[in-house]
Amino acid sequence: MKFFVSLIVAAFILSCNNSPQYDTVIRNGTIYDGTGDKPYVGDVAIKNDRIFAVGDVKGNGQNEIDATGKAVSPGFINMLSWANISLLEDGRSQGDIRQGVTLLVMGEGSSMGPLNEEMKKDMLNGQQEIKFDVPWTTLGEYLSHLEEKGVSTNVTSFVGNGTLRRHVLGYDNRKPTPQELEQMKALLAKAMEEGAVGVSSSLLYAPSMHSDTEELIELSKVASAYDGMYISHIRSEGNELIESVDEVLSIAKEADIRAEIYHLKASSEDNWPKLDTVFTMIDNARSKGLEITADMYTYNASSTGLHVMLPEWVREGGVENMLERLRDPLKKEKAIKEIYWRVPAHGVLFVGFKNPELRKFLGKRLDEVAKEMNLPEDEAIVELILKDQSRIQVVYFSMSEDNIDKKIQQPWMSFCSDAGSYSTEGVFLNQSTHPRAYGSFIRVLGLFSRDKKLFPLEEGIRRLTSFPANNLKIKDRGLLKENYFADVVIFDPLIVNDKATFEKPHQYAVGVEYVWVNGMAVLKNGEHTGTNAGRFVKGPGATK
Repeated sequence: MKFFVSLIVAAFILSCNNSPQYDTVIRNGTIYDGTGDKPYVGDVAIKNDRIFAVGDVKGNGQNEIDATGKAVSPGFINMLSWANISLLEDGRSQGDIRQGVTLLVMGEGSSMGPLNEEMKKDMLNGQQEIKFDVPWTTLGEYLSHLEEKGVSTNVTSFVGNGTLRRHVLGYDNRKPTPQELEQMKALLAKAMEEGAVGVSSSLLYAPSMHSDTEELIELSKVASAYDGMYISHIRSEGNELIESVDEVLSIAKEADIRAEIYHLKASSEDNWPKLDTVFTMIDNARSKGLEITADMYTYNASSTGLHVMLPEWVREGGVENMLERLRDPLKKEKAIKEIYWRVPAHGVLFVGFKNPELRKFLGKRLDEVAKEMNLPEDEAIVELILKDQSRIQVVYFSMSEDNIDKKIQQPWMSFCSDAGSYSTEGVFLNQSTHPRAYGSFIRVLGLFSRDKKLFPLEEGIRRLTSFPANNLKIKDRGLLKENYFADVVIFDPLIVNDKATFEKPHQYAVGVEYVWVNGMAVLKNGEHTGTNAGRFVKGPGATK
C-alpha cells in the first residue's frame, strides 16, 4: 500500500514540476533591455501583465517562443501620436503595433478634453468619415473611454494649452484675465490628477498660438507641481527657429519643468544651417541642469495644413473664421498677396481632402494641381481651401536629409509619428497620408541603425523605450526588467524595414514578429491577433 501511495505522490510532484509556471517564455533571444547596454542572449518570462524574469529562466511557459537570432526589446513609445480619432474607428492600432509601438502619447497643443458643451457640439458637428459619440468631458474620461472601448496599444496624453484656451476664452486672441488664467490652471490641475503627463502647446495654430510666454510659464508651473512635462510645437521651425527654441528654454527655467520640443526641425533651405546652433543651445542648457529633450520623425518632409501658408491674420480664430475671411473678396486678394511660401509649389503634396470631388488631386503636387485648375499657384491655394472648406492636409518637402542624420544621432532625441494609427483597410484608404504613420519607428532600427550605421541598435532601442519613459516619468515601463509591465517586442534586425512611400503610404512595416502589451499577445507571427490589451497609462501626478 505504501508503495502505491509513494507512486501517487511522486506522480503528483512530477506533474507540478511540469505544469507551466509562466504564461509565456521567450527563449534564446538577443536581449536589448532598453538601458542602452550591450545585448546578450537570454530568456524572458511573462506572467499575467508583468515580466517575471529575464536572463536564464528556469521552468516553463504555457507558450514557449524560440527567438534564436531575433532581437527582444521593450515596446516602443510614440511621443507624438494623432491617433485620438483613428482609435475610435479601429482600436487595433496596426500601423504602430506592426512597428513595435506599445504606447501612444497624444495631445499636441489640443487634447480630447477637458471639454465644455460648445466644444462637444463642435466635435460632433466637425466629424467627417469617422463617426463617434462624445460621452466624455474630461481628458481622463476620454482615455478611460478608449480603454473600455478596446485598444491594442497603451495610451496617454498631454493637456493642450489650446484646449484650455478654447474652454475658457474660445478663440479670442487676447491675454486671459487673472480669473480666466486661474480657471485654465484649475482645469489643468484636474487633468494632471486624472493622469495626464503634462501640458503641451502648438504655437503655429489657433488658439494655442494666442498664448504668450508668460501664460505658458504659468501653466507649466501647474504641470511641474505634478512632476509633468512641458512639450511644444514651437512658434517657428523656420525663420524664427532660434528665437522659438529660446522660448522653450526660458519656460523650462522659469517654471522649473522638464521640456521637450516636438518634431524638431529646420524648415526651408535658408534655415537648414540653424540646426547646429539649436544643438548647441540644447546641449548648453542641459549642461546647466535643464532637462531639455526633443523628438523627431524620421523623414525629410513634414505634414500639416495647406492653410499655414496663409498669413497669420487670416488663420486667427480657427478654420471657420479663416474661411469667412477668405469669402470676402478684398481680404481674399490681400491673403493671396501675402502667402508665405514655405517650400516651392512642387514641394507640396496633397494627402487629405474633406470634399470627395477634390480627392482626384490626392498624391499630386501643388504645381500640377494649379496647372489643372488653370490658376496661378498662389490663387490655387486659396481656391482649394474654399472648395474643400477645410485646412487641407498636405506634405511639405522642407527639410535636409543631412539634418535628419544629424538629429537622429543626438542622445537626447526620441521619436514620434505625428500621425494617426491606421489600418490598410476601410475608411482609412479614402485618404492618403504621410508614410511616417507606418514607418517612423522601424526606420530607426533598419535604415538608420543597420543600414547607415549612425548608432548601435542598443542605442536606438534606448531612445525608443526607457529614454522617453523616463522623460514622461512613467512607472514600470520602458525596460525588460523584473516586475515591469510586459510590453515586449520580438523583431528580426536583419529584415526590419519600412514599406510605406509618399506615393503609396498605406503599407505596413515588416520584420516585427511578436508584440505583447501588458502581457497579452497583440501581434503573433507578424499578424494582428485582434487582442485589445491597451490601458490608460497615467502620469506621475495621478491620484490613486
